[in-house]
Amino acid sequence: MILQNEFEWYLNHQNELVKQYSGQYLVISGQAVVYSSESKEDAYQKGISSIGVGKFILQLCTPGTEAYTITYHTHRVSFKPTLHA
Repeated sequence: MILQNEFEWYLNHQNELVKQYSGQYLVISGQAVVYSSESKEDAYQKGISSIGVGKFILQLCTPGTEAYTITYHTHRVSFKPTLHA
């Protein structure tokens, strides 16, 4: 998975990063914070201009898992199969 190492690095260092960057958006490339900002748009633009598209992750730095975990709750759904000619 592309950029998986950057995300794993963030997870492994999340507690110490939160102490320094809590509530900020981090531009992470390799195993380092390259830039941080309170603005997601600012951090994203800085990442693109200084590192390049597809070469960094943009991560909101907060404690816990809420900034990178999504939970879906759905009702049971039934679909009627259809035949396509």
